[in-house]
Amino acid sequence: MTPLDARYAGCLIGQALGDALGFLVEGHDAAACGRFVDTALRPRRLQGWRRDEHAFGQYSDDTQLARELALSLVAQRGFEPADYAARIAALFEQGRVVGHGRATELAAARLRQGVPWHEAGTPAPAAGNGSAMRAAPLGLWFAHDLAALAAAAQAQGRITHADPRCAAGAIAIAGAAGHALAEGLGDADLLCTRLADATRALDPALSGALRELPAWSRLPPRRAYAQIAAVGVSPAYADGWPGISPFVTPSVLWSLYAVLHSPDDYVETVCTAIAVGGDVDTTAAMAGAISGAANGLGAVPADLAAQLTDRGTWGHAELLELACRLRQAQGGSAGGGGR
Repeated sequence: MTPLDARYAGCLIGQALGDALGFLVEGHDAAACGRFVDTALRPRRLQGWRRDEHAFGQYSDDTQLARELALSLVAQRGFEPADYAARIAALFEQGRVVGHGRATELAAARLRQGVPWHEAGTPAPAAGNGSAMRAAPLGLWFAHDLAALAAAAQAQGRITHADPRCAAGAIAIAGAAGHALAEGLGDADLLCTRLADATRALDPALSGALRELPAWSRLPPRRAYAQIAAVGVSPAYADGWPGISPFVTPSVLWSLYAVLHSPDDYVETVCTAIAVGGDVDTTAAMAGAISGAANGLGAVPADLAAQLTDRGTWGHAELLELACRLRQAQGGSAGGGGR
């Protein structure tokens, strides 16, 4: 496996493992998630951990939908929104989705009724992170073409989420994954400036916060949380979630903070993403994808990644094979992500 191959694999496996770890404590507060990080995740004592009928290793809709996006890219030799929309609809129709969001579920129902992909998205003000959580494979495909990446990320987000803030979040996550793949995470200012410029027209609040993020990344998590948790949130907004909620803007920012706070350490990145509480399967999935793209498969704990599964299918070996297929398909495309 070449270093570039390892980064493709690191992105997909890194997302799935972050998702599977966060899924165990999704919706819990910072105290419970912090205990999980300190007593189970860091010491690798995950035997017996489960959520409902799912033992550790099961990942959620974050990775299921990112996987389908990667499969669509391979099959179509590029991004074709109608194909990806059909795959989203099929997942829901077959009852295979684990832990889905309401906006995505409603959009999938409209797709199954024949609504065109560009009209199916749940309208504003629904602004969850469902379009951002699955966007990292676009970063791998369009790593050297930020304009094409932004267009594809916006289009894939529109399938389920019509609010422009959701498109901005998808661009930020895909853009960070592409930057991590192509250039690593050594220059946080350059990364965040690029993401701020790419998202400014869609979400000025996110764009402005991205310009502050390099400085915030040097803060300890508690102080960084105070800066990030309310970005883009109106004073009257309350959704009942502890920690970082599924609202797209702060969840994307927290994921990027977790990456930039520990840019060379996948495990610490995921620990930071989870310990704050809230929608931690998604924050850990997004952060894990970006960290894996930067640091490669070797940075992702192999003993934990070996337990990945989607109800007995699409485990570690299948995800690795998909990463290889994505790399090979992209290498011959016009997207420019391979070198």
